[in-house]
Amino acid sequence: MEQGAEQDPLDHIQQMLESKSAAKQITFRKLLSAFESLAREAKNVISELKKKTKPGDQDVTVDFKRINDHEFQVKLAGDMLVFVLHTNIVTFEDTHEVMKEPYILEKDINRYFGQIMIYNFMSDSIKFHRVNDPGYLLARLLINHDGRYIIEGEGKLGVVFSHVSEQGVTDSDLNILVKLALTLAIENDLMAPPYPQVKFITLYQKLEKTQELGAGQKIGFRMSYHGKLEG
Repeated sequence: MEQGAEQDPLDHIQQMLESKSAAKQITFRKLLSAFESLAREAKNVISELKKKTKPGDQDVTVDFKRINDHEFQVKLAGDMLVFVLHTNIVTFEDTHEVMKEPYILEKDINRYFGQIMIYNFMSDSIKFHRVNDPGYLLARLLINHDGRYIIEGEGKLGVVFSHVSEQGVTDSDLNILVKLALTLAIENDLMAPPYPQVKFITLYQKLEKTQELGAGQKIGFRMSYHGKLEG
């Protein structure tokens, strides 16, 4: 093999490192901006809901709480929606339907997305620190360097936004996402665990974990996402 006939592997590594790093940095900045907009829209939605609730309805509480730069929570009566920004930039498997879209095939940079996850917990699970209670992934919002997005999720969330958007994500898009997530959470009721599962308890459970005994589980979420998506 003649010297210089092929590109030095180190040069190739350098080029890939620089191009991918640049793409991922741009994507992450877009993701951070979208997360701030999402938090603002969630806060606005909760403010609207508070105006509509009756003053005497003490048990029907709605609230917004900012945890840190990468998380905020929305309480909706017995449900707690947790919105989490993940710092890792990801791409889809080559067999994923999204990878066949013309936009994705145009440039390699288009395939990299940042993630925002929306989890549904029972609010009592967080209030009483029931660490063994499950949470469910309602949806994940993925945004790339152009601000274009796709949503994978339950119900309408997984149908309406199943293709990469034509334009960058807008405040209106995020407002709709919040409302659909809240609707999905409140429409799915608790299901009691099977009787044999709670028939026997240990003394430790009685003394230390009374609040966990007989806690329900959300129905409708595990089928699509259990074992599929990373948290």
